[in-house]
Order: sequence, then C-alpha cells, then structure tokens
Amino acid sequence: MSAPLPTLRSQLAGDELVVAPGIYDALSALIASQAGFGTLYLSGASIAYTRYGMPDIGLLGMAEVADTLTAITDRVATPVIVDGDTGFGNALNVIRTVRSFERCGAQAIQLEDQAMPKRCGHLAGKTLVPAAGMVGKVKAAVDARKSEDFLIIARTDAIAVEGYEPALERAERYLEAGADVLFVEAPRDRDQMDGIVARFGSRVPLLANMVEGGHTPLHDAATLQEIGFKLAIFPGGTVRALSRLLGEYYGSLKTHGGTGPFLERMNLFDSLNQLIETPAFLARGKAYDGSNFGDDA
Repeated sequence: MSAPLPTLRSQLAGDELVVAPGIYDALSALIASQAGFGTLYLSGASIAYTRYGMPDIGLLGMAEVADTLTAITDRVATPVIVDGDTGFGNALNVIRTVRSFERCGAQAIQLEDQAMPKRCGHLAGKTLVPAAGMVGKVKAAVDARKSEDFLIIARTDAIAVEGYEPALERAERYLEAGADVLFVEAPRDRDQMDGIVARFGSRVPLLANMVEGGHTPLHDAATLQEIGFKLAIFPGGTVRALSRLLGEYYGSLKTHGGTGPFLERMNLFDSLNQLIETPAFLARGKAYDGSNFGDDA
C-alpha cells in the first residue's frame, strides 16, 4: 500500500506555500492530482458553471456539492478543500453542511459572511450578514467537526461592502471564534495584501484567492509565499481554460465537419484510457473474475 498523503493541516505547517488548483468533478481532480498538486479546491462556482451552465449567484445547493465531493474523494486521495458558500443557511445549516462534507471526505470547508443569495466574491452588489452572525457560524462549524484535521476556513467579503479596515476587524473576530485559516476576499492591491499579512500572518495561515480578471492582482506562488500567504487557490482558472478550449474545439468541428484539424490538441483514445487508468481497472476486475475461484459444480 502507498503511504497516506500529508493532510492539509500538516501541509500548512510546512515552509512552502500550498497551491490548490480549482476542480469541479472527479476527472479534473484526477488530472490535477496526476500533475502533482497536494491539495485541491472544489469550487462551487465551477460546479455551477460546468454542471448547470449557470453563474455563481447562490443557485447551488449543499446536496449537489456533497454529491460532487463524494465522487471526487472516491477517485483521488488528495486532500480537498470544499467551497461551502454561506453554509447554505444559518448556523444549524452550517452544522449539517460541515458534518456532511467531512463525512464525504473533505479536509476543509470555506465559509463566507455574505448574505443569501450570495454571489461570486469578485462580482459587484454583495451584501453581508452581521459579523456576530458569522461568528456564530464559525463557532458552529468548529463544534460540528469530528476531527481537528478538518479545517474551518473563514472568509470575509467585507472589503467590497464595508471597506478594508472593517474587513480586517471581521477577520479578527472570526479568528477569535476558532477559524483555522483566514480568507480576506478581494484585496485591491499589494499594499492591502501586505496589510493582511502584517496583521494576521504570524498567528494563522492566510489564503490568497487568484481570480483571473478579478479585483486582486495576480501573483505566482513564489510571490505569494514571499508576501506571507500559506495557501493559494486558483478556483476558476480550470473552467476559464476549459471553456475557451471547448469553444475552439466546437468551432473547429463546425467549420471542418470533423476533428482532424484538432487532433494534436486532444488526448486520443489510448491516451485518454491511460490517463483514467483503464488498464488498472480492468486488471483489478480480472482479479475477481470467477475463473480465479474454481468451479462451483
């Protein structure tokens, strides 16, 4: 048997920044794991985009995320952070959500302080719950988890709604409530990112969210580590790349009436079967074939 992979908690205790690419199903999780990532980020927005073709405006339900998570953790052993949105309701909903996601194999949940219906953190028009209400949700999440290796990531969207300093004050309260990781969403520039690290970096791991075309300046892993962040997510980059590739593929198929001109950009039949480990699945099935257990007569 292969050795178990390091938990997210142990990764965050190390010296290197943890980079978690966005995933949305078991195939994307498998490919990201094969690329060598030690942690994955299950993006609620990406599930909404790919499964329903809808925007990230609070239309996704807890059960739909849990179903997706179960398929992923059944396929890969890589630790998964789950986007839990607002917890899908009040503190009682948070308790149910935490228990469900932990039971489905996640190693962390991200909870945010937006009011319902929530929306993508880089969209305008967000509204917030009172800070005290989010404190209650964080405490409920901490109390609901069965293992301390299941981490609670507390996110505040207050920069866009109340301003930078109020966002830091909210984050302070969420840390006091027991959050294991802080996520101050959508800082506008490097100075704000530095300020977040100056206030919290010596006390708790900090998450940086890299959204292509969003409000926060894009930085690579080396720069984010230099600033002082411990965890970086690239939640929607996968779907942004995939959506463009699919547009090009369908456009080529429509234009040419076949896939010939696109072959060099595709995994062909054998390559795809190698990627998803079809030979290993067939070999495992053969081990249980009736021919291996003698004649029943």
